[in-house]
Amino acid sequence: MIGLGACNRTPKTIDPTSPTAARAQLDVLRDTVNGHWEGMIASDDAKIKTTSQLLKALEEQPGADRAQLTQLEQANNRLPRLRYSQQSMAASDRIDAYDAAQDSLLHVVYALALPATGAPTPAIETMAQTIQESDNQVIAYRLRYDEAAKHFNEYLQQHQEGLTSLGGKYAKLQPLPLFTIME
Repeated sequence: MIGLGACNRTPKTIDPTSPTAARAQLDVLRDTVNGHWEGMIASDDAKIKTTSQLLKALEEQPGADRAQLTQLEQANNRLPRLRYSQQSMAASDRIDAYDAAQDSLLHVVYALALPATGAPTPAIETMAQTIQESDNQVIAYRLRYDEAAKHFNEYLQQHQEGLTSLGGKYAKLQPLPLFTIME
């Protein structure tokens, strides 16, 4: 009998224009943005880690230029400190500087790992391919992030007045910068 009573309950509906609905929608949108951001950063961190492993493997090769490999390792270790954040990327030169630093590093790493003459070891070749595949995914990660951030920004713009009445963190929300340069 108790089970039957529970089945007869009508589900509560939330008014889509209510503050509760607005908070829930914003939380979902922000979580989506953060999920895309975290995935992108995790991929970049993995690329940096694999690059470090590749440099160590190259160091073990006969005739390796250890001084050059040490410099490349130092440059690779600096990348996380150079990387932009969700807030600092508003200055597109931060993105450009990071991309240039990583691209120039990887250009040299690829030349060492995948020389025009001679075949690399299978492990080195696999690591280089892993880095290249990850590097090729950067644009897709940025597009997914931008799409989620645009939805978040549009919701903020459409509901600005209602959000300020919610107070707290909702009243202080600002649009998120995008990778796409808006005209």
